[in-house]
Amino acid sequence: MIIRISGMVAIAALLAATPAVAQDRDAGKKRRVDIAPYIELSQVLTWDSVSDDVLTYTSAAAGVDVGVDTQRVSVNISARYEHQFTYDSRSSDSDIVTGLANAQLRVARGLSIDAGGIATRTRTDIRGAAPAFFGNNDRNVSNVYSGYVGPTLATGRGPVFINGAYRFAYTKVTEPGSTGVAPGSPPIDYFDTSKLHMATLSTGFKSGTIAPFGMTLSGGWTREDQGQLDGRFEGLYGRGDIVLPLTGTFAVEGGVGYEKITSSSRDPLVDAGGNPVTDRNGRFVTDPASPRRIAYRTDGIYWDAGVLWRPSPRTTLEARVGRRYGSWSYTGSLSYAPSASVGVQIGVYDQVETFGGQLQRGLRGLPKEFTQTRDLLAQQFSGCTFGTTGGGASGACLNSVFQSVSNATYRSRGVDGAISLTRGGTQIGLGAGYANRKFYAPQSPGIVINGVTDESYYAQLFASTQLGPRTSFSGDVFANYYNSGLAPGILSIGATGSLSQSFGRLGTSLSVGAYTFSQDGQQDQTQAQATLGARYQF
Repeated sequence: MIIRISGMVAIAALLAATPAVAQDRDAGKKRRVDIAPYIELSQVLTWDSVSDDVLTYTSAAAGVDVGVDTQRVSVNISARYEHQFTYDSRSSDSDIVTGLANAQLRVARGLSIDAGGIATRTRTDIRGAAPAFFGNNDRNVSNVYSGYVGPTLATGRGPVFINGAYRFAYTKVTEPGSTGVAPGSPPIDYFDTSKLHMATLSTGFKSGTIAPFGMTLSGGWTREDQGQLDGRFEGLYGRGDIVLPLTGTFAVEGGVGYEKITSSSRDPLVDAGGNPVTDRNGRFVTDPASPRRIAYRTDGIYWDAGVLWRPSPRTTLEARVGRRYGSWSYTGSLSYAPSASVGVQIGVYDQVETFGGQLQRGLRGLPKEFTQTRDLLAQQFSGCTFGTTGGGASGACLNSVFQSVSNATYRSRGVDGAISLTRGGTQIGLGAGYANRKFYAPQSPGIVINGVTDESYYAQLFASTQLGPRTSFSGDVFANYYNSGLAPGILSIGATGSLSQSFGRLGTSLSVGAYTFSQDGQQDQTQAQATLGARYQF
C-alpha cells in the first residue's frame, strides 16, 4: 500500500507541474525540461562472511529522473521502484522504493507553493547491525517515507520585508524486523508515523534602510502527532534580533526570545512482569487507561549573540553563543563559493526536536538540484547528497537524522559539512559531521531511553567522471561510527564503485562494493556485492 501511495504522490507532483510547463513553453520562456523514465534489469551477487554464503537475486526496476526549471515551475525528482526476486529458501522477495523530490510552483511575485519528499532505507536501532548496502533481508533496516507541502511568502519591496511559510509533513517508518540486538536487551520504542505542522512568520528591515542597524521580529509554531504511544510535540516561540554593522563586511548581532515546548505521550501496556507489551511489529502497545505524561517541557526566555562576517557575496560566516534549554548553546554556519564550480557549506546546530521534525529540517537543507547516482549499492539518499553544481548548493548529509530512528523527543547537537567540486564531466563531493542526541521520555514502565545519549561520526567521499563520450565511473567511500549509552559502539566502513556504458537509449552498468561493521562483544561482519545491470531509457 505504501509503495502505491508513494508512486501516486510522485506522479501527481509531476502531473501538477505539467500545465505550468506547457504554458511557459507556449510563451517561449522554457529554460529546461528533462524527463527521463527508464526500466532496468539487474543480477546481484552477495557474499556474507558470517555464514560464508554466496547468494544471488534478480532486480527489476522502473524509475524516472526529472529536472524542470521554467519561469513558474521548478521540479527535481529521482524516483525508483524495485522488486527483488530471490532464489534461496532462506530469503524472501522484497519491494524497495527510493527517491528524492522537491518542487516549487511560483503562484505570484513572492508567493510559491513548495513540496518535496524522500523515500529511502536506513538502520533503525542504534544498538543493532549497521549494514551499508540495505539490500535484500538486511538486519536492522526500515523503509522511510516522508513528504511535505505548503506555501511560502517572501516580500522584498520597500524597506520592510515580510516572510512566512507553512508546511504540513507526513512521515512513515516501517518496522525493522530482526535488528541484531543481543537477546534479552530492553525493547526500544520504534517510530511509526507522524503528522507535522510548521508555521513561521517574520518581519523587519535591513541595516541602512530605516536605521543604521537591522531588526527582525519572528515567531513560529510546531505541532507533531505521532502514531506510537499517542506521542505529541508542540512548540511555540517568538523573538527579536538586531544586526549592527561595524564595518562594510563585519557586524555584531544578538537576539532574545520566548519559547514554550511540551512533549508528552502515554504509557505502554505492561504484562504481569512489568514488561512492555509489543505488537507483531515490535512496537509498544499503548495503555488506553494511561494519563498523558510529560517527557520534556521548557517555558521561558532564551538569548544568543554573535558575529556576522561577509567579506564578499561568495562568503558568509556566522557564529552565535547563548543560553537555551537550560545550558549554553552554540550555533553557526559557513557558506563559501569561490567559483560557480566549487562550494563549501558547514552548519553547527542545537535544537530540541523529534525524528519527524529533524528529517524535515534536513530535507529543506538539501540542494534543489542534486546528483542522481546509478550506483545501486550506494546509500540512496540516507547519507550525503551533493548538488549538481558548486556555489551555494554544494550538498548536505542526512546521517545525523538517520543515526537512529526513535519515537522519543531529543536535543540534537552537532556539526555537518559538505564540499562539492564540479569541473567539466567530473564531480567530487565530501561530506562529514558529528551528531549527538540526548533523549527525553516519560518515567513510564519499560521505557529505558530517557536520559540516554547517543552519538555518531560520519564521513563520505563521492566522485564521478566521464571516461569517454559514452562511459562514466562513479564511486563512494564512507565510514560511520555509532555509539549509544545502551550498547557498545559500532564502526561501519564501506566502498562502492560503478562503471556505466551507454549505447544510445540502452545502457549497461557494473557495480561492486564491500563493507564491514564491528561491535565490541560481537562477531565482525563483512559483506561484498556485485551487480550487473542494463537500463533502457525512454
